[in-house]
Amino acid sequence: MSLKDKIDINKLPQHIAIIMDGNGRWAKGLGKLRVFGHKNGVTAVRETLEGVVDLGIKNLTLYAFSSENWNRPKLEVKALMELLINSLNKELPTFQKKGVRVKAIGSIESLPTNCQATLANTIESTKDNSSCVLTLALSYGSRAEIIETTKKIAAKVASGELNIDDINDNLIGNHLQTAGTPDPDLMIRTSGEQRISNFLLWQLAYTELWFSPKLWPDFTKEDLFSAILDFQNRERRFGKTSEQL
Repeated sequence: MSLKDKIDINKLPQHIAIIMDGNGRWAKGLGKLRVFGHKNGVTAVRETLEGVVDLGIKNLTLYAFSSENWNRPKLEVKALMELLINSLNKELPTFQKKGVRVKAIGSIESLPTNCQATLANTIESTKDNSSCVLTLALSYGSRAEIIETTKKIAAKVASGELNIDDINDNLIGNHLQTAGTPDPDLMIRTSGEQRISNFLLWQLAYTELWFSPKLWPDFTKEDLFSAILDFQNRERRFGKTSEQL
């Protein structure tokens, strides 16, 4: 019996978020440039998305490029932007075939114009797909998102559109860039690092975390299935006791 066959399809996470870490170290271990790792990481993205769609999981969010990643060497950033364009163009037929809708969060306006155009085309072309929503976090930082959300709400309070007593969890969630998407049930991070790195800080409040020692290019469907099986064996209490569940 394969790992996939052991998964209880009645207890699937609605939303999986992934920090795809380790591309550079993977390449360095082979004596290659960091961009070689990023290019090979696309295979892991394809495998993971395929596994998610095959299981019927409705939401997948990938931390593709953080707001802090702009501090990397200019040549690496340029290569990452080119890789984004090429990957979106190459994978568009697969998105259509699999029914994947592509969305994006982050400071999209800070991306190069050709990246913005390709991303906009992919989003528009897939907007009617409904099997799975693939959200790409690009030039994304969760603290910046929370600051932006706070300013939006403060402006509405100042204008009288909202009363300060209207502010609650739901209101804040509805003003985040992820509004309309359920919070992640499971967050996966590869490469052995065990931190969140400014990723979906509000949304991960009750998310189950799963850390893999594997570097991202080595991540496979079987690793995804292992994470889901581990998730299904956990008791999610949300502040309650076991007896209350």
